[in-house]
Amino acid sequence: MTIFNAFSKGFGRQSRKQNKKQGLGQGKGSETSLASSTSNASSATGSTGATTAATNNGQVQGSAFGNKKPLFVRQPFIQSALVKGSFKTIVILPRYVDLGDWLALNMFEFFSNLKQFHLVIDEFCTARTCPSMSAGPGLDYLWLDANRKPIRLPAETYTSYVLTWINNKLNDETLFPTRANMTFPANFPSTLRNIYRQMLRIFAHYYHNHFETLVHLSMEAHWNSFFAHFVSFGREFSLIDKRDIEPLQELISAFEAQGKLS
Repeated sequence: MTIFNAFSKGFGRQSRKQNKKQGLGQGKGSETSLASSTSNASSATGSTGATTAATNNGQVQGSAFGNKKPLFVRQPFIQSALVKGSFKTIVILPRYVDLGDWLALNMFEFFSNLKQFHLVIDEFCTARTCPSMSAGPGLDYLWLDANRKPIRLPAETYTSYVLTWINNKLNDETLFPTRANMTFPANFPSTLRNIYRQMLRIFAHYYHNHFETLVHLSMEAHWNSFFAHFVSFGREFSLIDKRDIEPLQELISAFEAQGKLS
């Protein structure tokens, strides 16, 4: 159980925007519509299909933050947190708890809490304010459509697709079994890593484009602690690829210096 359940009811209001019915791109397999980022707009292959990064100039800039540091790595916001100390103590596998059950439980909790924040930020993330799924200067995440063609989507659409995809995964009994006589599949670890990758993109977009909104709503401490918990858990169980955290590396380094991450 995460530390955020106590305040999650405070996020229960619905966004003023109406939910749009939008179809997910489909290809060979349910994961082929997910696009990733790679340096220099090169392509690679993996369980999520071809991976592509769109950039303003054809290349990812050396610094994801550009010349001016974003708000979330400035004082006093970079220090904002709900709790003090390292999250290591609450992410380690408890004694007598099955590893698969612990991973699944926390994944459900992280997804549930991310959706709560999404309900708050969604009304500020529009096609006008966020015409692409950006994560800092020079870095946009692209989506692979049904024909495996990388396309740029508004961030609200990209995020909606990702949350729908994750929700479908979490409710798939073959991936996340709930009955005692079922076991976790062999591809369970790779599925978790793919989910983590997509959730990290939402974190990156919200940090780079909507952190000011979180500050205005006095939610930056909740958000920072949620992210630190998420990263700590991902590191503990090898769910995070170093390339995926590059847009937030400076923030993560600061959390390490503060003792939140080990």
